[in-house]
Amino acid sequence: MSIFFNTISVIPIVLILNIVLAVTVIFLERKDPSSTWAWTLVLFFLPLAGFILYLLLGRPMRKKHLFRWEGQKDIGIDKLISFQIEALEENSLEFRSEEVGKYKSLIHMNLKTSDSVLTQDNHIQLYDDGAKKFEALLEDIEHAKDHIHIQYYIFKLDNLGKRIYTALLKKAQQGVKVRVLYDEMGSRGLKKRYFKALLELGGEVEVFFPSILPLINPRLNFRNHRKIVIIDGRIGYIGGFNVGDEYLGLNKKFGYWRDTHLRIEGSSVHPLQTRFLLDWNQASDNNIIYSERYFPAIPKKGDIAMQIVSSGPDTEFPAIKNGYLKLLMEAKRYIYIQTPYFIPDSSFLNAIEIASLSGIDVRIMIPNKPDHMFVYWATYSYVGQLLRAGAKIYIYEKGFIHAKSIVIDDEASTVGTANIDVRSFSLNFEVNAFIYDRTLSHELAEIFEKDIFDCTELTIEKYENRSGIIKFKESISRLLTPIL
Repeated sequence: MSIFFNTISVIPIVLILNIVLAVTVIFLERKDPSSTWAWTLVLFFLPLAGFILYLLLGRPMRKKHLFRWEGQKDIGIDKLISFQIEALEENSLEFRSEEVGKYKSLIHMNLKTSDSVLTQDNHIQLYDDGAKKFEALLEDIEHAKDHIHIQYYIFKLDNLGKRIYTALLKKAQQGVKVRVLYDEMGSRGLKKRYFKALLELGGEVEVFFPSILPLINPRLNFRNHRKIVIIDGRIGYIGGFNVGDEYLGLNKKFGYWRDTHLRIEGSSVHPLQTRFLLDWNQASDNNIIYSERYFPAIPKKGDIAMQIVSSGPDTEFPAIKNGYLKLLMEAKRYIYIQTPYFIPDSSFLNAIEIASLSGIDVRIMIPNKPDHMFVYWATYSYVGQLLRAGAKIYIYEKGFIHAKSIVIDDEASTVGTANIDVRSFSLNFEVNAFIYDRTLSHELAEIFEKDIFDCTELTIEKYENRSGIIKFKESISRLLTPIL
């Protein structure tokens, strides 16, 4: 009986807390309206559970001073950004080709919103297969002379992870400085103590947003989804592959893993290095100070123009999402998109619809093997909507497609870590390469067209004839998209 009365006495407190939180969400946090409605409904229909869910998943990120690194002044990034912005506005910035100049408004936006320096002397090796990417990475690790900086959202010490770890141990024994940064939520189950041998050799390992207590992490909704490797300040990697056997296609659930990754040589390695150092210093008490060893002079390796663009809940503008939108608006002939999750906000969805209705060849490729059920059916719902606007939708059947890439008109493209969903646009810390090069963009387009042979096209007839169960799954999943 006493338990009953205790429960009754708690209910008013929970309801008051729910009202306070609802008022906070509506009037103070200035969330997207759809997210505001979703959280308000959760709070009122699931009073106690909604309160806990909001504390874990709904609170906004405090943006002030999350990433700081005084070394940016030493390497002259601030001055270079100011110079490039001024030169663009005065039409005096020199471009290596006419194609690069066509995208000067996108370049300007990335400079203003993400401090994304334009470099035009890069060589890029494109990888669409995990085995080839990791063999190249292991070879570069083997030849490292000074330092190896590794950052992954998911790092598993399975067969692939152990191969990489063994290679890192060997280099640490040779005096190479090794630093490993991984995300707490992405690498669930991984502990710093598992790197004991590396730590004893002078290596360093840090965790992004570690849990306060087991299973308790008030910042679990904010995840560092970046995948970056820098070797000797001269070679950089960026893209979709994490570290785990499934990324080699060895997981029976997913089968062959189709992803896209870049190996970069050239001046864009320096912005990648800066991104790593910013993330490292946020996670570590052993802050890295500026040293020329991290930013050596790089001889010209190629002539590819590119920008490294970062975004996250700490930034004023959703830089990568805005870059995606600007690419869509620049397209004249075609737009090819590969993404494992397609849960766009209204601005992105409208941009795709407008492009398709304008006669632009819009093609979107998504997986047939879901790794998150609600996300999968929400994706299916959104691509189905685009069929009516004339977009072509391809369902990848060979395995799981995890690539995050957009290419337009054989001229400009982007490859990186950001999916097309609310999480990547607003909650995750992401990084993408925006590339202004005809040869590489054409290569990405050719890969897309090759992948079509491993796809089933989703036609409007097939979509409209889907079962009632699928329609129900879509409806429920789409309602949850603001908080997925």
